[in-house]
Amino acid sequence: MSSRILFKDRTVVITGASGGIGKAIALQLASYGARTFLLSRNVTVLQQIKEEIESLNGISEIIQCDVSNIDEVRRAGEKIREISGGADILITCAGKYVQDNSSLLDMEAFHDSISVNFFGTLNIIHSLLPQMKERRKGHITIINSLDSGKGIVGDGPYVAAKSALDGFGDVLRQEMKQFGIRVTSVYPGRVDTPMIESIKVPSISAKIKPDKVAKAVLKGIRKNRALVIVPATLSFIPVLNKIAPVMMDKLYRLFRLEGEVIK
Repeated sequence: MSSRILFKDRTVVITGASGGIGKAIALQLASYGARTFLLSRNVTVLQQIKEEIESLNGISEIIQCDVSNIDEVRRAGEKIREISGGADILITCAGKYVQDNSSLLDMEAFHDSISVNFFGTLNIIHSLLPQMKERRKGHITIINSLDSGKGIVGDGPYVAAKSALDGFGDVLRQEMKQFGIRVTSVYPGRVDTPMIESIKVPSISAKIKPDKVAKAVLKGIRKNRALVIVPATLSFIPVLNKIAPVMMDKLYRLFRLEGEVIK
């Protein structure tokens, strides 16, 4: 089935839609005739994206929402159900890059990361899942990170949250099969977004364009993939890290894959 046929007239909810991967996905879906609900805290930017989508003859609704706030997410879910009857597809892109460079286990940083990167995803799924179960159909796509397969020094809070999301997505995919709901987990490498614009990375770990990730996400939905790694050439990383973690530690140090902060 082509993307145009699959996504046409489908209701697609996208969190973290004000930039990066979320925005790229929204714009690509506009060309396929999907109806998108764009969620983000930054309603001003959402309005600009909505206008861009409408210039492409797309249909879009915007909802100001902090995914870490369960009350705001609940209200967003009610509004989506009121307007469209519910979501056919949910794509969770909202995230926050939280580091702990001091290696002192900064508890505030860990709570912050878990709140947005893990519970932010869980909240929106919890809000929209009952309607998907009632209709016994739907597709949930969780944007994770390749960092969940191999932790990078200094990224403890971020990696912890994404690792929790990895386990949750694996269980959710199995549990939802009986309800006809599909689940795809996507693991991009470092993506060229404002979230990590202050980090300079080595060429061996060059930042990926959001459009490339968006194409991989939509292809993963279309083909009902359980896992999508972007770029696919990095698929060996989580596997090799399980088999030879010490060797992978050395390789990461050798190539300085933690990057450096641009001052």
